[in-house]
Amino acid sequence: MPLLNFQQTKKLLLKYKIPIYQTEIFNSEKKAEKFVKKIGYPVVLKIFSLTILHKTDMGGVKMNIKNNKELKKAFFDLIKIKRIEGILVQKMGAGKEIVLGMKRDFQFGPVLMFGLGGIFVEALKDVSFRICPVSKKEAIKMIKEIKGYSILKGQRGEKPLAIEKLAPLITKLSNLSLKEKNVKEIDLNPLIINEKGVWAADFKFLV
Repeated sequence: MPLLNFQQTKKLLLKYKIPIYQTEIFNSEKKAEKFVKKIGYPVVLKIFSLTILHKTDMGGVKMNIKNNKELKKAFFDLIKIKRIEGILVQKMGAGKEIVLGMKRDFQFGPVLMFGLGGIFVEALKDVSFRICPVSKKEAIKMIKEIKGYSILKGQRGEKPLAIEKLAPLITKLSNLSLKEKNVKEIDLNPLIINEKGVWAADFKFLV
């Protein structure tokens, strides 16, 4: 299944009001620098390719870029990687990582998955599933089903995370999945959640 290009992916996320970190794609380091001047440091740089699904395996992610010198070096290191469409420049956020995804089953239609994100997805397989459509009530159940729910509620001494924003996000993805029938898979991993809100930091749409 082909990967949707960056602009089409971003357009769909914005259409369904799924929050993402400020992100643009560039082939020019000067234009990237101009964008960073607008959004501020620190930023993350990532390759975008229609054929490379796992950026980190290719050394295609540079985190916590704090100044123009680091930006220039990271950009030129990444632009040398073959088969890429450009470099994504993104405002860097901090918080807990979660994952939200969709796979279109030939029998049941779109099925949503929710769980702890990043390395936890593969290591713990702590996820819950629902067949679309998913109501806000079902989304809340989905969130509470995972073993890591206590982590999302905030551990001792931590600020409480904005978990009230998760259920509306799940219903938005359910709505997108039902209406955009050409989209076969969605991977929002990681989503970053902190005390202020939740945003998609990485996103892939397969059609």
